Amino acid sequence: EVQLVESGGGLVQAGGSLRLSCAASGFTFDDYDMGWFRQAPGKEREGVSCISSSDGSTYYVDSVEGRFTISSDNGKNTVYLEMNSLKPEDTAVYYCAAVESRDLTYYYANYACPYHYEMDYWGKGIQVTVSS
Repeated sequence: EVQLVESGGGLVQAGGSLRLSCAASGFTFDDYDMGWFRQAPGKEREGVSCISSSDGSTYYVDSVEGRFTISSDNGKNTVYLEMNSLKPEDTAVYYCAAVESRDLTYYYANYACPYHYEMDYWGKGIQVTVSS
């Protein structure tokens, strides 16, 4: 059974930091690109950051560039999202997702991640709330 389990969310003041973790199981982690998406109330789900399994390249949406860092530990089958200088507009449910590695050049050239419907597996999501 495939599982993606997020942890580390919560309530933080603007300017603060959080570190999200996503523990993966039930599939071959090394064969999948991993990513973080978020969805705020009334908004579409957006790709925040993805990491390529082939070469470790990382990609970010413009609004988090320089503030968020994605990383993965293949030995632990875990992907992380370090979030610094958080802003109220970062408030959302954050989802971990996985997509089997293939030619995703188009997506990474234009976006942080593949379209959400291209992703193969999803976590249940975790709330991040940033107060002003």
